[in-house]
Amino acid sequence: MKRHQRYVLALLLDSFIIFLAVASSCFVFYQATERINVSGALYIFFLLWSTLIAGFHLFHHYRHLWRFASMGETKVIGKSFAFTFAAAGFIHYELSHWNAVNIPPSLLFTAWSVTLLAFLLVRLLLWSFNENKGIFNKKGKRTLIIGAGSAGILVVKELKKSTNPFFYPVAFIDDDPEKIGLQVRNMPVAGTSQDIEKVINKYNIELVIIATPSASGKQITKILKTCQKSGVDVKILPRLTDIINGRITLNTIREVNVEDLLGRPPIQLDIPAIAHYIQGKTILVTGAGGSIGSEICRQVSAFKPKNLLLLGHGETSIYTIEKELEQLYPHLPVKALIADIEDKNRIKQIFSAYRPEVVFHAAAHKHVPLMEANPAEAVKTNIFGTKNLAECAHHYKAERYVQISTDKAVNPASVMGVTKRIAELIIQTMNQQSSTDFVAVRFGNVLGSRGSVIPLFKKQIKNGGPVTVTHPDMTRYFMTIPEAVQLVIQAGALAEGGEIFILDMGSPVKISELARNLITLSGLTPGQDISISYTGIRPGEKLYEELFTHEEGSLASRHELIFVTKPADPAEINLPLFISRLENLVYSPEDAQADLEIKKLLKEIVPAYQINHFS
Repeated sequence: MKRHQRYVLALLLDSFIIFLAVASSCFVFYQATERINVSGALYIFFLLWSTLIAGFHLFHHYRHLWRFASMGETKVIGKSFAFTFAAAGFIHYELSHWNAVNIPPSLLFTAWSVTLLAFLLVRLLLWSFNENKGIFNKKGKRTLIIGAGSAGILVVKELKKSTNPFFYPVAFIDDDPEKIGLQVRNMPVAGTSQDIEKVINKYNIELVIIATPSASGKQITKILKTCQKSGVDVKILPRLTDIINGRITLNTIREVNVEDLLGRPPIQLDIPAIAHYIQGKTILVTGAGGSIGSEICRQVSAFKPKNLLLLGHGETSIYTIEKELEQLYPHLPVKALIADIEDKNRIKQIFSAYRPEVVFHAAAHKHVPLMEANPAEAVKTNIFGTKNLAECAHHYKAERYVQISTDKAVNPASVMGVTKRIAELIIQTMNQQSSTDFVAVRFGNVLGSRGSVIPLFKKQIKNGGPVTVTHPDMTRYFMTIPEAVQLVIQAGALAEGGEIFILDMGSPVKISELARNLITLSGLTPGQDISISYTGIRPGEKLYEELFTHEEGSLASRHELIFVTKPADPAEINLPLFISRLENLVYSPEDAQADLEIKKLLKEIVPAYQINHFS
């Protein structure tokens, strides 16, 4: 029905309700006095009708969809009737004062009260009808809802309204002991999370929906294992940060992802502080086409920078993120710049032309085994490229420079790790002689990023296995890409210069456990449908990663999920001399021993570096 047709219909219905309410009030009143006053009844009808319809328009009553009525819509009726009470009472008083009418005020008040009750009753019936008109499709999968709170109730309400044939909710699970045994939305709260297996068997459950958006990774993992043991599928609602204004629809119910199993508290950003250093500024993002760089671009764009410069070496990835941002933020000036950060003259041209005020440096070689075999390339990008950017940021007076680092830079066992550690030393050295605030941000593996284990595991599972894990005890810290970038941008707001920020990534995760969870999430059984093969630690890898050295320690920052290290004194290292020697080695004529010599020199710069002689 079109909007104007709905308006006319509502107006006619309201007029009819007023007429019936006034007619019944007058009939009872005049029956008691044994005289019927038709003209008096018409007078009260037109008085209430005119003032009430005026009140409805004044308070936008007809803009509300009453089948979705809530307390807000009820308040509109209250305001409208309060207006009518005052307006009709004033008009009646004036007319009575001039002897224009002879109607007792008690009759007017009675008609007003009956009309109010009639309106509330009709709205209640309309709302109740729409709430209960949906009938669950009992041919759908018998569904257990984990969580009888607001999210779980909203799921049931949506399922009731839907004609979706796939879900038939039959019971709730909730850990609140006060709810056990009660009925919620005409469904029993059948037990706690300890009773899931028993409830599944009792109610012949075929599907479980996790409707507790605050559930931790451990809780979700436990539920997943219980359901997998019982042969039941599992779906989940998004986390709290992904639910907009509490609105849940069937489309938000999705499969459980590995990210859900990490279970991290919601990240709270200091929006004013971030906006202060980004809004209205020219922002340069290196490695803008990569997993981290492209997400930095997306999140930075929301803070309304003056210009956004996308710098990258791969033209396809830069083109892709450029087109995405142009569609999402059509009014934001975005400039795609194809450049290699090793090319100092090109970087100088970019800084001279655009004068970026904030730099996010995400460009790097990060693949550990590849960099073990190609140390010169790691040095060129991770060390020389960083040096070029840092010097240009200083020379052209950028306000802030935020560098993406890695936990592999701590007591490094790989070429990638040691070159990233030297990159940290470069910006700490530069910070001592510059007005620019140089900082680095360390974090671990990023789920879903290029080269990460998840895409590899998924591909291996799709091909029937085996899933290859290097060592059964190998652990890593993990974050999702959006989480990592949110905290990188937040760290930029905390920057005072020279710090290395460390993101709190929770507890390290066993890679073997991650592989098992991913196989389970694919609907298969580890060790039966898909085997796990252990291949041995690769060159440059460690069993576990560290976040900071014993010398650095860590201090709390103004953000609960960000720590800051005690900065080392880069003056103890003659960094310019070492970098000059590296340049001579890397760009020297062909030398069969060049790779080993590069690694030896890297160890001179970072004594904690453990050279792998077999790579």
